[in-house]
Amino acid sequence: MKRNIIYIAATISMLFFFSFTSLQAQNEALKYHRGKYNSSEESLKQYKIPEWFRDAKFGIWSHWGPQAVPREGDWYAKNMYVEGSRQNKYHVEHYGHPSKFGYKDIIDLWKAEKWNPEELIKLYKRVGAKYFVSMGSHHDNFFLWDSKLNKWNSVNKGPHKDVVGLWQQAAKKEGLYFGVSEHIAASYTWYQSAHSADKEGTMAGVPYDGNDPVYADLYHEKADKNDTEWYTTNPAWQLDWYNKVKELVDQYHPDLLYSDGKIPFDYVGRCQLANLYNSNTSADGETQTVYTCKHDAQSMGVLDVERGAVQDINPDPWQTDTSIGDWYYQRGQRYMTSDQVIQMLVDVVSKNGNLLLNVVQTPEGDLEQDVLDILEGIEKWMNVNGDAIYGSRPWKIYGEGPSMENQEKGIFGGVKDVRPYKPGDIRFTTKNGKLYIFFMEHPTESIKIKSLSKSSTDKTTSITSISMLGSKERIKWTQNDDSLVINVPSKLPTYATTVYEVQFKK
Repeated sequence: MKRNIIYIAATISMLFFFSFTSLQAQNEALKYHRGKYNSSEESLKQYKIPEWFRDAKFGIWSHWGPQAVPREGDWYAKNMYVEGSRQNKYHVEHYGHPSKFGYKDIIDLWKAEKWNPEELIKLYKRVGAKYFVSMGSHHDNFFLWDSKLNKWNSVNKGPHKDVVGLWQQAAKKEGLYFGVSEHIAASYTWYQSAHSADKEGTMAGVPYDGNDPVYADLYHEKADKNDTEWYTTNPAWQLDWYNKVKELVDQYHPDLLYSDGKIPFDYVGRCQLANLYNSNTSADGETQTVYTCKHDAQSMGVLDVERGAVQDINPDPWQTDTSIGDWYYQRGQRYMTSDQVIQMLVDVVSKNGNLLLNVVQTPEGDLEQDVLDILEGIEKWMNVNGDAIYGSRPWKIYGEGPSMENQEKGIFGGVKDVRPYKPGDIRFTTKNGKLYIFFMEHPTESIKIKSLSKSSTDKTTSITSISMLGSKERIKWTQNDDSLVINVPSKLPTYATTVYEVQFKK
């Protein structure tokens, strides 16, 4: 009995020793910039969202890379290895079987020969973007920066250009804040389809090129059979993610970093945050960097809602990320209209959020005419109504109208970002003591706004004037006990969403 107790005690001591040394080794490996923040939740919850992000409201994203080459839309690098999928069928028909012609060969076809980052950034600034985000790496594990840790990058292959660096240079020249998105954390399990083979047909059982260990630095190695979630449980891969994202951050010092999921890998992810925040601080010691992630950031960063919006005013600034079409170029795709983009922006801003909009580029790197037309429509609206957006804050409520009832759920949480609005739908923002009222669609008759009635308990509702932005026409209005009534002007602009500026008695 005594011998068994001694054996058990020795075993526990040994396990503790190995656990301690393993943790110690991980801590040694996860070195980061020292400063105000460390890897503890308590430390990172001191984070304050920078004012520039609160004021910016609108950013443009280049969700672009070699997956655009086939012109078959998002997730091509995964689905080309999924037998029977649309993209797999296309790949076999146009390029051959993925055992012979794999994603590594698609990369060689990406030349970006029409890409002009300087002209595109000038356009995006003119359209109204205050920040710009470059793809750093999608789940395809192909890096768009000059990496020393991954040979599969845009300097070594494809266009042979530092895409992140050139985007950043152009953005800074035009005075835009610059961000980078990383999707690497999910790539380890996402890419496992490349390690399979057809189950049927003449090529049944023939391994895809992802099984070749020569290309493990692109497709990763085969995962453990239980490692199937969005984020890998493999400690070695978690460390690999840390080192690669740290290289990106240390090399470019972005104003914003986006992760495609929650904060990855708990302690490992918190070390990454500490490194990011400590590497960019102002004179008062506060970080000027924004980190956005899916799900609740728990005050350690900014909540990002993909293809959706929050239901009400969020106490902290947040972000919607979405695309005018598919995430990557897809032939024949339908895009949002400029009116839909504007309405989405207004709804998001009224709830204390920002809109990050992917503008779909061709594989060659330019924009097609229908995309340019959408941007022109956004620019036209922003030139007239931007004052009601930039630097604004939410009012006491975000809106009124039928769209607030029976709201459809978004794909990844919240409510749908693109949805139909009716003439009675209204949104609000406020800035410098003024209230801005957004009529989401042209009203067909006078609109009643209950929250601005004369009997309202809010003392700031003693109105002195109302004007429509971009119009010299005198607006007729009446403040009654039950509502504010605004008459429809005789002439309305061609865009759908009109904005009214309300001034109050001081």
